[in-house]
Amino acid sequence: MNALESYLEQLNQIRGHGVAETSYYGPLVTLLNAVGESLASPVICVTQLKDTGAGLPDMGLFTAAQLEREDDVAAPAPLPGTLPARGAVEVKGLAADIEATVHSEQVARYLHRYGQVLVTNLRQFALVGRDEHGQLALLEAYTLAASEADFWALARHPRRAEREHGERLRDYLARALLMPAPLDNPRDVAWFLASYAREARVRMLRALDSDTFPELTAIREALEKTLGIHFQGRQGDYFFYATLVQTLFYGLFSAWVLWEPPPNRPDEGFDWRLAAYELRAPVISTIFERLLLPSYLRQFDLFDTLNRTGDLLNRIDRGAFFEHFQQEHAVQYFYEPFLEAYDPELRKELGVWYTSPDTWPSPPGGAT
Repeated sequence: MNALESYLEQLNQIRGHGVAETSYYGPLVTLLNAVGESLASPVICVTQLKDTGAGLPDMGLFTAAQLEREDDVAAPAPLPGTLPARGAVEVKGLAADIEATVHSEQVARYLHRYGQVLVTNLRQFALVGRDEHGQLALLEAYTLAASEADFWALARHPRRAEREHGERLRDYLARALLMPAPLDNPRDVAWFLASYAREARVRMLRALDSDTFPELTAIREALEKTLGIHFQGRQGDYFFYATLVQTLFYGLFSAWVLWEPPPNRPDEGFDWRLAAYELRAPVISTIFERLLLPSYLRQFDLFDTLNRTGDLLNRIDRGAFFEHFQQEHAVQYFYEPFLEAYDPELRKELGVWYTSPDTWPSPPGGAT
């Protein structure tokens, strides 16, 4: 059974017994640990933390190296004096206003002490960190259901919920668990970039279900000509939009590779909005010029996903990243692991099988 299905079924069972809402914490710990155990460097959710001067968060997110008894999954114990490397978790009841909790004094204290806080009311998740000015900021959020009633309606159909939310929620929680970690390994970067691309694909396909975009015909024809294929039928439509999204996000990475921080402004970050100016391949430049129009980005609901992708690229340690291969080869050799993480079936369809250089890091260096 998938992690989300198990989470919803456990919550349903607990609800049937009419017990206190704190009893719902167990399924949440199980969900977070299922995601944490899937990472190359596992992350473990621990309850009953000691007060380290900021109050008692409901849970802490520790790396395996921070635990005294890594083999005892039932009762992992942090090493004395160890703060959770991946932040704290604050849990409220299903009826709680998550936005109010995010901006509460309690979460501000936890943020100051633990560096990051995952806030949840069991149906909504909000990752709280700091912006570029050091101020409290909502980094990323995910909603399973907008209200308590909607959540229990969703929970009555765990398998349907898994189809709609399973992959996206796992991606979101994995990003939350990995957010404070250093980012320099190419496979971790590939996974992060692919996870945002998958989210963008869902949003784009959702928009296409309710509207048509004849203006994309020129882009479709350009891709068909470049790839030497034709997108036909319903499967062809999916293949086109999946290809369009992966081209968009890989184009952002390619622009980041070509970009150099201004020598007189070394702290200035990469701006995804200017990516088209860095790209040299005509078909990719065409896609960027047409697709990154504000009207399209609003219709496809892509602004925040692209903003987070820009933040991701600015988090990468460029020096350490380019130690794995020469900078001029990065665009070529990074494409295969990115596409494998994004959509293995699409990777087969496109026939991308680059031979990696000897310096390419081997698994389990990746995020998943």
